[in-house]
Amino acid sequence: MKSTKLTFPGSRNAELSAKMDEPEQGISRGTVLFAHCFTCSKNLRAVNNISKALTDQGFGVFRFDFTGLGESEGDFADTNFSSNVDDLVAAANFMKMEWESPKMLMGHSLGGAAVLQAAHQIESGEAVVTIGAPCNPEHVTHHLLDKREEIEEKGEARVNLAGRTFTIKKQFLDDLEEQVMDKIIRNLDRSLLIFHSPIDQTVGIDNAAHIYKLAKHPKSFISLDDADHLLSNQEDAKYIGLVTAAWGSRYL
Repeated sequence: MKSTKLTFPGSRNAELSAKMDEPEQGISRGTVLFAHCFTCSKNLRAVNNISKALTDQGFGVFRFDFTGLGESEGDFADTNFSSNVDDLVAAANFMKMEWESPKMLMGHSLGGAAVLQAAHQIESGEAVVTIGAPCNPEHVTHHLLDKREEIEEKGEARVNLAGRTFTIKKQFLDDLEEQVMDKIIRNLDRSLLIFHSPIDQTVGIDNAAHIYKLAKHPKSFISLDDADHLLSNQEDAKYIGLVTAAWGSRYL
């Protein structure tokens, strides 16, 4: 695939780093806007493998780092779930002006919850795909249990997540508590594809069941068998890309 690095203004005026992946023969099946997982980046190996599988099937993929993460500017401590959703809308607007409007929204883990939320503000998105997504973004507070009291009392705390240290502020927790995902999912009004592994130790498969139960048809569920949450086996990521391409051909 051809991959072009670029930047665009995010929802909080920070310059966000992105990659525009295109098939060698040109886009024939529309574009995908991809949202990475909590504290991850667009360069996660699984994201690259999914993008490669999609571009092989004629899709273009736009992936970017949320504010304060990866190669993007901004302070992660001042971001929250709502700002992630706003960054997705900003990315979709940039795609519309500079490339092609996104036909599909795709998100991994917390990024999956974010694309469910953002879909209502991105008119061009005809389909939504989630991978190992929580049914409620407040699920990420499970990673903060040993620091939550400190965050509540002092207003912030330094938290170790996947070997890296981040500052988490109380506003981050407050924003998560304000999210009402059930209504969002019930009124999604988009074709929905849910990927989830039954042995996911980070986001339990009951989350996928809850999303599937609430969403209206057309909706589909694909089990990822023995895949781990971060899709460390490249065959799992490739499978997701290939199945998404086949599924999307019916709904885009």
